[in-house]
Amino acid sequence: MHTAMTTAIIPREPSRLTGITGQSVSKRGLRSINADATATFTDPAVRRTAFVVADGVGDHLLAARAARTVATVAARVGARNGAVAGIVAAQQELLREFAQQGADSVLVVAVLATDDPGGSCDIAWVGDCRAYRWNGRVLHQITTDHTVAEHFRARGLHPAPRLNHLVTTSARTTRPADIGHATTGSSMGRLLLSTDGVHKCLEMADIKAILVGVETAGIAAEALVDSALRSGGSDNATAVVVDVR
Repeated sequence: MHTAMTTAIIPREPSRLTGITGQSVSKRGLRSINADATATFTDPAVRRTAFVVADGVGDHLLAARAARTVATVAARVGARNGAVAGIVAAQQELLREFAQQGADSVLVVAVLATDDPGGSCDIAWVGDCRAYRWNGRVLHQITTDHTVAEHFRARGLHPAPRLNHLVTTSARTTRPADIGHATTGSSMGRLLLSTDGVHKCLEMADIKAILVGVETAGIAAEALVDSALRSGGSDNATAVVVDVR
C-alpha cells in the first residue's frame, strides 16, 4: 500500500504577481518510511523563491529528519544567498544537529526571481536528485547525477546498474567545490525537481509527455509520481513541478 502526502508550495503573493506556481507530490514506495522531503521559501527582501527536493539516505526516521532539515535550511538560505549557499548552510546544520548519528541526505535546490519570471534559474545539487526544464520545445536535464555510475560513464565505461545508486556527494560529505551548479538562460516554462524514485523509473520521453501534456503543476507532479510507482518503482517517489509563465 502506498501512502501519499501532497503539499502545496505556492508562494502566495509572488506567485499571484508573477505567475510562478508550484506543487509537490510525495508517495512512499515499498520502503518502511518516506524519507523524501520538499520545502519552499520566498524571501521578500531579495524577491527570490527557492524550491528544494531532498532524499534522505536510508530507510529510517533519522533519514527522514535529515531530509527535512536540509530541505528547510537550503530553501531559506538559498532564497537569500543562492542555491550553492543553501546547500552549504544545510550541511552546517546537518552536521550540528546530527553530529553523532551520521544522518545524511541528497538534494537539489532551484532559486527563481519572483519579480522577473523570465530571468535565469539558479540550481545546485548533491547526489542524484535532479532538475529538468521544459522550455516549450525541448526537455533539458539540467543536473548531472553525482553517482559512481555517472563517473564511469563520463569516462566511456559501462558501469553495473547497482552503481547508479551509489552517490559520490551528499549533504554531509560534500566539499563546496564539489556541489553541482548550473544556471538556466531563462526560467520560463515548466521546471521539475525529483528524487531518483521518479526519474530512475521513467524514460526521458515519459517525463516529457507528462510535463507537456498535463495542464497544471499539481496534476503533473502527481502523474509523474504515480507513473513511477506503477512502473515497478519500490523507492519513495517525489516530484516538485513549478510553472513559470
